[in-house]
Amino acid sequence: MWWKYLCVFAFFCGLIGSLVLKRGFTHQDTGLHYDRYLREVIDFLEKDQHFREKLHNTDMEDIKQGKLAKELDFVSHHVRTKLDELKRQEVSRLRALIKAKQDIEGGKDMMMDHQALLKQFEYLNHNNPHTFEVEDLDRLIKSATNDLENYDKERHEEFKRYEMMKEHERREHLKTLDEDGRKKEEEHHEELKKKHADHPKVNHPGSQDQLKEVWEEADGLDPEDFDPKTFFSLHDTNGDGYFDEQELESLFTKELEKVYDPANEEDDMVEMEEERLRMREHVMNEVDTNKDRLVSLDEFLIATKKKEFLEPESWETLEQNQAYTEEEMREFEEHLAREEKDLNQKTLDLQKQKEELERQQEQLNAQKLELQQAVEHMARLKTQNAEPPAEHKGEQIYL
Repeated sequence: MWWKYLCVFAFFCGLIGSLVLKRGFTHQDTGLHYDRYLREVIDFLEKDQHFREKLHNTDMEDIKQGKLAKELDFVSHHVRTKLDELKRQEVSRLRALIKAKQDIEGGKDMMMDHQALLKQFEYLNHNNPHTFEVEDLDRLIKSATNDLENYDKERHEEFKRYEMMKEHERREHLKTLDEDGRKKEEEHHEELKKKHADHPKVNHPGSQDQLKEVWEEADGLDPEDFDPKTFFSLHDTNGDGYFDEQELESLFTKELEKVYDPANEEDDMVEMEEERLRMREHVMNEVDTNKDRLVSLDEFLIATKKKEFLEPESWETLEQNQAYTEEEMREFEEHLAREEKDLNQKTLDLQKQKEELERQQEQLNAQKLELQQAVEHMARLKTQNAEPPAEHKGEQIYL
């Protein structure tokens, strides 16, 4: 039952609470490039009784200020030794990545300053690559907190770029068509948009109507018998007393199926996942009052008594909320144009370099041929000079 002691840890580790620490989800990836290192450090710290007790009794504000990290000095020798080993392995992994990156970029003959390059990895103390110290735990906590808080934001930005690229490619395709072809293509595009928007009403995520629909269609129960506590128990799939982000997102499947069908040309599954993320973020913002990225039973029951749960506003889906503005689209296309121009210039420069190298190679080949001919000529002259003069028949020389 160590999860109960680590609920506090979830406060400063954001998604770690739902992806790493939560019992039954330790196999999930946080998406961080140091995910494995992070999970292994947490796993060994959890095994130390002293640290676990301090974690349970430490105030959240003290955790944020780094006071919990100082408790590392009191963990068992076995745990400290293992943490040292984990850090050495992580430093070796980073150095291997740096070396591989440098080789790919053509810097094989350059001297490598590992210490300078390791500075970019803020989640460990690069000045001491051998032992895991208080500063390492402090850095790990702060880095994970910051990186995971920005995780969803980065996903939204990736989706925006995806949508703009899709629109850019559509516009570029239109340029290749004649007037009649463009007209037909635009009509088809508008038809697909209308078909996509023609779907059943989407319930407000986390509202009574939305949960009752899950209760009836997924659970096979009478909506008149809807009971929030029973609903929570049914969908807390590992029975630990919390809804994590994955458990919440699974509640929205029925709503998403109203809008998206993988068999339909007009429905984009990338957009469906963005809609799922929007729904989950909205419910978390409304229900997760202590902001630990988890919904407890108490938080859930309190939310079911609010007006937003009983009388929610209508939910606007993605087609009603374009991911980008026209100004952003213009800047995006200008950026693509600059990248294309730079790429074309690099291609032109490489072609010129290739032609110059070919010209130099031709000159070298001609010089090589001239040298070879000169060497052969010198060899013939040497052979001729080395032959003895021929004797004249019938002649004798008297001294």
